[in-house]
Amino acid sequence: MGFRNKKENMKIPKRIQPLVNDGLVDKVLRQLMSGKEATVFVVQCGEEIRCAKVYKEASKRSFKQAVLYNEGRKVRNGRRARAMEKGSKFGRKQQEEVWQNAEVEALYKLADAGVRVPQPYGCFEGVLLMELITDETGFAAPRLNDVSMSEEQAVEDHLDIVQHIVRMLSVGIVHGDLSEFNVLVDEWGPVIIDLPQAVDASANNNAKSMLLRDVNNMRSYFAQFAPEIENTEYGKEIWALYESGELTADSVLTGLFDEDTTSADVGNILDEIDAARTEHEENQERIVAFEI
Repeated sequence: MGFRNKKENMKIPKRIQPLVNDGLVDKVLRQLMSGKEATVFVVQCGEEIRCAKVYKEASKRSFKQAVLYNEGRKVRNGRRARAMEKGSKFGRKQQEEVWQNAEVEALYKLADAGVRVPQPYGCFEGVLLMELITDETGFAAPRLNDVSMSEEQAVEDHLDIVQHIVRMLSVGIVHGDLSEFNVLVDEWGPVIIDLPQAVDASANNNAKSMLLRDVNNMRSYFAQFAPEIENTEYGKEIWALYESGELTADSVLTGLFDEDTTSADVGNILDEIDAARTEHEENQERIVAFEI
């Protein structure tokens, strides 16, 4: 998977050609990977080696239930918003831009929040230029699912990922599709990637279930190497802190969470409602009598 000594260049993909014409990309070295939403190429930009993520068109993209992720995403331009609602050709194009820009905006915001993500360099006509994450030898860093580790390392990396999830939510973002396939591992630890489906935690009604799924995916993966991780409840703990307004980037977690199993006394509640209604009616009768 290395690229350091690769001198030959591949044919420039059609979508990247405009970036070459504009001097943003000098050479396309090779294809790095092709996924459900994009194809990623290794490119040379001046003296630096970077990634060029070419988003697939919606009709060719296999990302499921995109509508769940689009909920709560704001479009400032009224004409664009109306076109997106109607599903016109222009509207679909605008929807694609919103989808792509969501990742760029999330990357900048998360980098500022101390989350380990690739450094973005901008999105140009559906092509995202960003940092290429490498291992200590300079080769492209492997995905988490391709890495084997000791029990001690699993515990350490799991806590690292959980802390990044906390930092993400502390600035209002939920990844929404986090798994061992969307995490790279370099010499300093995990790096979170693939964020076009990132959601606004305060504006998307699915944010809680997505956050819990993200955390549980990570728990299940690392538990293969450290079984004790399976007993943690970081997701519920994190969301409870968020809902109460107590979550910060440096929140100290325990991994424990006690469900509130207290059942409501329905009979007592109904009695209180009846008593309040009776009191209200009596007050109304007194007011009428006084006016008479």
